[in-house]
This record gives sequence, C-alpha cells and structure tokens, in this order.
Amino acid sequence: MTSPVGGLVMGTGIESSSHIYGLFQHICVAFELVLADGSLVRCTEEENSDLFHAVPWSCGTLGFLVAAEIKIVPAKSWVKLHYEPVRGLENICKRFAEASENKQNTFVEGLQYTLDTAVIMTGTMTDHAEPDKINRIGLHFQPWFFKHVESHLKGDRTGVEYIPLRQYYHRHTRSIFWELQDIIPFGNNPVFRWLFGWMVPPKISLLKLTQGETIRKLYEQHHVVQDMLIPMKHMQEAITRFHQDINVYPLWLCPFRLPPGRGMVHPKGQEEELYVDIGAYGEPRVKHFEAKASMRQLGEVCKRRARVPDAVCRCVHGTRGILGDV
Repeated sequence: MTSPVGGLVMGTGIESSSHIYGLFQHICVAFELVLADGSLVRCTEEENSDLFHAVPWSCGTLGFLVAAEIKIVPAKSWVKLHYEPVRGLENICKRFAEASENKQNTFVEGLQYTLDTAVIMTGTMTDHAEPDKINRIGLHFQPWFFKHVESHLKGDRTGVEYIPLRQYYHRHTRSIFWELQDIIPFGNNPVFRWLFGWMVPPKISLLKLTQGETIRKLYEQHHVVQDMLIPMKHMQEAITRFHQDINVYPLWLCPFRLPPGRGMVHPKGQEEELYVDIGAYGEPRVKHFEAKASMRQLGEVCKRRARVPDAVCRCVHGTRGILGDV
C-alpha cells in the first residue's frame, strides 16, 4: 500500500507525526496544476493564493496536480517505539492527549481494542539501536503489527523496540490496518505467514476486480471505512458514540495539530488546536446498523457535539476522507 502525493494533498493526509507538523497540506509550500483550459498554474501562499488554499480537500475538482513542493526533515535509521497499555476510557483519552502535546515524541499513535482498553505508542527517530530490542516488523513471517501491539495489552506490559524507519511507516501495510483479517481470517497464522506471507497484502485494485456484485453489496451494507477528525477535548465523547453507533474495533487514533488560516479545514477560532483522527475499519457489531443512516447520524453528532466545521466531519459511508500513513 502506498499513499500517492496527489491523494495526500487533495484528499488530505495524516500520519503519526502530524501532532507536530499538521496535516499533509501544512507541509506543502507550492502546487503546480493543469487547469481545465490546459494551462499550467503554480500557486503558493503569495502567488495565486486563493487556489493554493483551495487545493487541499478539493479531491481533484480544481485541476490535475502535477507537482508539489514540500518541506522535509532529516531521516534516521530507526524508530525507538514505546508501547504503553492503558485501561479505562477516561485514562486512555488523558494519556493520549498528554503524549500528543509532548513535542519530544516524534510519533504518537493509539490502537483501541475495546471501549476501555488501548495501547498508546510514542516514538523517536534515532541512528542507533540496541541489538537485543530490534524488531523488523516488515518481514513477511512477522505477526501483523496490530496483533503484535495487542500482545502488550494482553500481557499487560510496557515495552521498547527499535524498528527500521521504512518498516515503521509501513507497519499497517501487510494487514491493510486490520482489514485483511476479514478477507483472510487465517492470515496471521504462523504457518500461513511463513509460507505465504510474502504474497500479502493483495492489491486493492485486484480485490475490487475480483469482487462480485453480491460481495460488493455486502461490503456497502455491512462494512465501515471511516475517519473522523475531532477536537482532542471531545475525544472521549466521540469514541463513546463510535462504540454505541457502530462498535468497530480496533480504532485507529492519530493526533494532529490544526492551525488557523484559510482553506476548507481549520478550527473555528483563531488559535491552533489539537485534534484526533478516529479511524474505524471493519464490520459493525451493532444490531441496529444501517449503512447510510447510521453513518450520517454519526456525522451529524460529530458536527453538532464537537462544534467543528462541516469539512472536518467527513463521514460518508464507503469512502475514506483521510489517507493514513501506510
């Protein structure tokens, strides 16, 4: 799985260092687009400013993005990752907010396995690793990452590991977050991983090509792939609503800072605010789930209770408003 730059810009991208750098659009300093009349236009904060601020979240409606100039930071060889099991929803939200506010953490991510249990991960980049704590999670025979993280919760133990940087960024690739467990239920079996793990993940385009009409309708009616961007201060309420309305676990928790400014996505006030992306991917476990109605209801609750701009509460069944760091 890869996240093309065009999708990250026009569909908006987020990853586990977004609590420092913001959404993908916030590290972009210039775009070049081919417009409907065939002209090539460059836009920046100073040049064609209206277009520059309109491109993020435009989903390709303004033109064909052919170039993006972005800020980068020096990369290091390893990510030193700390795992912390947390119990109790209030405590989960508190610890996650504390970790997200700490700019010493290069990476912050949470995986929530039930309403009251989660593992919060914090990481930093380093050029040196302790040999006995190296975990090359990208090797085909290794356990799926979300299952590996869950082992810290089941064992009620903290832990520190060193993961190669590239493998860290692709930590959810092999299992497509946790979607692959619904496609290949035995995919995390050690024997399967050893013999066939090199074959996964299957290309999404291949899955769509081989998907019959019946399976497609089942996915539309009984499957959720949703991300909601919620102010951190409303995280507990939002997770409770996710639990009541769809009951999908694990949940992906990813913090990001949202600065004030122009464009489609910004806080209502003039102050920078910390948000969290709550990602739900899987089959709802509530009896009353009805695809369109349930997701629209959840979206309306998000907009009404969290009091955020409509664009930040994109919750349309079957689409994903955010591209994760995969």
